Amino acid sequence: MTTPPLFSGFDGLMSLSRREGVDIRPTLLRVLADLYVQTSTHSDEEARQFVELTSRLIDQVDDATRAAVRARLALYPATPAPVLKHLGLKPSYPDRRVPLAREIHALSVPETTSAREPASTVRETQLRMASRLSMQPADAAEISGLFFGAGPAERAQILHNLAETPLKASPRVPAFRAERAIEALEMAAFVADVENFTLELGETLILPSKIATEVVNDPTGEPLACAAKALGMPSPVFQRVLLFLKPEIGTSVHTVYRLSRLYDVLTERSALIMLAAWRGSTMAATRAKYRSALYDDERNRARPATSQTRTTSQPASGVAAPRTGSSQNSGR
Repeated sequence: MTTPPLFSGFDGLMSLSRREGVDIRPTLLRVLADLYVQTSTHSDEEARQFVELTSRLIDQVDDATRAAVRARLALYPATPAPVLKHLGLKPSYPDRRVPLAREIHALSVPETTSAREPASTVRETQLRMASRLSMQPADAAEISGLFFGAGPAERAQILHNLAETPLKASPRVPAFRAERAIEALEMAAFVADVENFTLELGETLILPSKIATEVVNDPTGEPLACAAKALGMPSPVFQRVLLFLKPEIGTSVHTVYRLSRLYDVLTERSALIMLAAWRGSTMAATRAKYRSALYDDERNRARPATSQTRTTSQPASGVAAPRTGSSQNSGR
């Protein structure tokens, strides 16, 4: 007895993709990934079917499609481990405790010099590839919405996966500007001046006031940790900000400790990619708001020229009539 396909109509599309002259494999892979991430949990059979279908398509599509699917599945916490491995991503383990920064540093030190050189070369190649894959506004809005709509554990997982995605990160804030901003942010946090803290953070990271307010006022604090890491704020300064800026966070030992641990393991690349998503999401909202108006303006701009040409020809016939009438009256 055969198991029914997980995605309705997908077997027919697979048959169509085998026809000569028709290559819809990139579209199939994108649709397959989009459908899979719409559900938070999957059965073992669903995961098996997903692994089987994607494994046949990943190596048969172009680099752009593979990179887009890789970025999409890297943000999804329930992506099967074989698919992650096939895409060159590291599987996550949400049940494990978050290691301390000292442990991560110890694990990251290579044992021999010979192992250091290939790892460095691979890392440089990945960074060069990532610098060429900019986020589209729609993708940025999706990543930003997914992050703000997730819980603390899911947000930590998203930030962990962002470091492995081939997405272009925002450039670093200039050092002199970052140092001045960090000092101003710490002073505002000491006096619990949330308004000036939000204003300074938004201006330094070039964020709209709406996004900056959402980052600072988030109840669980992960966006604030991400923004501070993108700014290059030292860990002790960030801990003081947590203690003094907002009482609901500073008075909770568990929250301060959890965010401090997250800040220590959070990479600068993940924070800068999220910063790029916040900026790009604003561009997507602006385009959606003004696109139709601009299109109508282009059409209306061509209409007055036609109507103006018609009105200029009318006075000529109107002037001829009085002259005819005057000549008739003179003849009488």
